[in-house]
Amino acid sequence: MTALFALATALLYGLADFGGGLLTRRIPALTVVVASQVIAVVVLGAIVIATGGWSEAGPQLWYAVAAGAVGPVAMLCFYRALALGPMGVVSPLGSLGVAVPIAVGLLLGERPGLLQYAGIAVAVVGILLAGGPELRGAPVQRQAILMTLVAAFGFGAVLALIAEASTTLTGLFLALFVQRVTNVAVGGAALYASVKRGARALPQDGGGLRVLWASLPALAFVGLADVAANGTYSIAAQLGPVTIAAVLANLYPVVTVLAALLVLRERLRIVQAAGAGLALVGTVLLATG
Repeated sequence: MTALFALATALLYGLADFGGGLLTRRIPALTVVVASQVIAVVVLGAIVIATGGWSEAGPQLWYAVAAGAVGPVAMLCFYRALALGPMGVVSPLGSLGVAVPIAVGLLLGERPGLLQYAGIAVAVVGILLAGGPELRGAPVQRQAILMTLVAAFGFGAVLALIAEASTTLTGLFLALFVQRVTNVAVGGAALYASVKRGARALPQDGGGLRVLWASLPALAFVGLADVAANGTYSIAAQLGPVTIAAVLANLYPVVTVLAALLVLRERLRIVQAAGAGLALVGTVLLATG
C-alpha cells in the first residue's frame, strides 16, 4: 500500500505542476499559487467541518504550520531560479529535495534492503535525467544553483513535515487545512509585497479578472491536486518506510514530462526518455525489494 499511495502522490504532484506551468503562461506565478491555495482552503475547511476534524487539534499541527510556511518560500525560490535559468539545470536539481525525507527515514532507523537501496539509486538518477539536464552550454549563475538548492530543501522539508502532522484521517484533513491557510498567508504577503514593488497580480494583456475567473477550474485542479498529493504522501509515509515512499513520490517530474509529451506534443529528449526508463526500473526494484 505504501507504493500505491506514493505513486498516487507522484501522479498528483506531476499533474499539478503541469497544470500550474500552463497557468503561469497567462497568469503571474504568485497569483497562481495564492489563488489555487485559496480554493483548497475553502474545500478543506468544508471537509474539516463535516468530519469534525477540529477535535484532532494538538501540538502536532505545528508541523503543518511549518510545512505551510516553507512551501511558498521554496516555490518562490524555484521560480526565481527558473527565471535565472537554464531550466534544463534548475528543474532536475529541484528534484534533489528527495534527500530530505530519505535522510529523515534513515535517522528514524529505517534500513532498506540491498535491492531497495539499488532501487533508490536508480530511481533518483532517473528523476534527475527525466528533467532533461543540460550537460553542455553557457555556465549557470551561482545564484540560480543556490536558489534551486534552497527550493529543493524546502520541497523535501514539506514532505517530511506533513508526514508528522497527523496520525488519523480526520487529523490529516485538519493538518492539510492548517498547512494551506499558512500557505495563503505567506504567499499572500509575498504577492502584496510584489505588487507594491510594481509587479502585476493579473495578466498584462487585458481582461485580467476575466482571465482569472475563466481559469478558476484549472486553478481548483492545481490546488486540490497538490493538497491530495500531500495527503497521499502522508498516508504512504505512515504505512511504510519513508525512504521508499519519498523516492516513489518524487517520480513526479516523470509524470510532468509525459503530460507535456501527450498534451502539448513536446518532443522527448533522449536523456529524458532514458531517465523515465530508469525511474520505472527503480520503481520496480523498490516495489519488489
